[in-house]
Amino acid sequence: MLGGDLTTVIGLCTGAKDAGKASKTRGDVKHARAAALVVGVILPMLYGCTTNISNVGAGHRTITVTSTDNSCDLSTDTAPAGNLVYKVTNSGSGVIAFYLYDPRKQRIVGRVEDIAPGLSRDLVMNLPAGTYVRTCETDTVADGGSGDFTVTGSDEHGAESGASQEQIDTAGAQYKAYIEDETAQLLAGTKDFVEAYVAGDEDEARRLYPTTRVHLKRIDSVMESFQDLDETMDARASDLQPGQRWTGWHRIEKALWPPSKQPAEALTRAQRAMLARQLLRDTRTLYARVRNLDFAADDIGDGATRLLEEVAIETVTGKEEVWSHLDLYDLQADIDGARAAFEALRPVLTAKDPVLEEQIAQRFTELQSRLDAYHVGAEGFAGYDTLTVAQVRRLSDAVNALAEPLSMLTAAVAM
Repeated sequence: MLGGDLTTVIGLCTGAKDAGKASKTRGDVKHARAAALVVGVILPMLYGCTTNISNVGAGHRTITVTSTDNSCDLSTDTAPAGNLVYKVTNSGSGVIAFYLYDPRKQRIVGRVEDIAPGLSRDLVMNLPAGTYVRTCETDTVADGGSGDFTVTGSDEHGAESGASQEQIDTAGAQYKAYIEDETAQLLAGTKDFVEAYVAGDEDEARRLYPTTRVHLKRIDSVMESFQDLDETMDARASDLQPGQRWTGWHRIEKALWPPSKQPAEALTRAQRAMLARQLLRDTRTLYARVRNLDFAADDIGDGATRLLEEVAIETVTGKEEVWSHLDLYDLQADIDGARAAFEALRPVLTAKDPVLEEQIAQRFTELQSRLDAYHVGAEGFAGYDTLTVAQVRRLSDAVNALAEPLSMLTAAVAM
């Protein structure tokens, strides 16, 4: 059984001299990312240790971003449409993140997070013409130096030799279809789940909980772009800010699997109905919003990387389903989502970097083989709380082995 404190290893690198420097975690709701992978394994991709894209941009397509405790300075506030590289350096004293939002700050267009003091990370984007909002955010300030960033028209579309524009367009269309299908299944499953929950059929609700949530977890990197929905649908108790009302999946999870050392939480039918209505309403909103999205190659690649970050920092450490211990369902769903992104980009990657394509495919196979060992029945999984420390460590090793080459995907296909 898992129990007691596990060894925590914190690894950061901008070269060998910086390895081992500890990082603070950001306090933002749900988007907080721990600086280390618990169970004693380093996750190098979170700090750009493996992604060597320092030379992918040049001149007017490389924007340097310098964040301090009091400022967020960009080398330019304009750039031509197409492939861009934001080289973000943290010159302050706390952990920072760099975000690009749409003009109304309703959706995250691109992000790079968990940059510790003295470190740098690259954000590779393929941006169409338009106006964006850029911010440097710290672990204590949610909206640091903000300003507009303008992307002007360009004749360069980012398609490099070795991969056709048709392949890139097909990848976007394939991934969009996948995201839309997952939200359709999520909406259908949520309707059944909330019906059982409101009716007081807790056994049926518990049965439907993991098999419905997998559709949310497969698109987690897209859903997190909508911060309002992310907070109302998927916030955990540890994510809540003072005074924040708790709704969504994990609020219901706690009611269905009350802590053994606390009295059972008896919600009234009216309270259950309120939570159910909110969850179903938010799911319908998510369903509608994703149908207005399009996905460029860098969007898809970044989505795959973020899903593996989710696996390493939250899911494989047992922090996601703390009441039900159904984390292995989430782990499978995150892997499914990352693999769907990879498969959409696979023809592009094969044309540009067949060695990397083969390596990523092999690591997916190895990770899936590790996870298959914990299947119960046709589609079920063992409870996370039944795994030993050694078993969790082996899963973590497989996650890290995939995370390293997968962190190179965006740069390989987008530049």
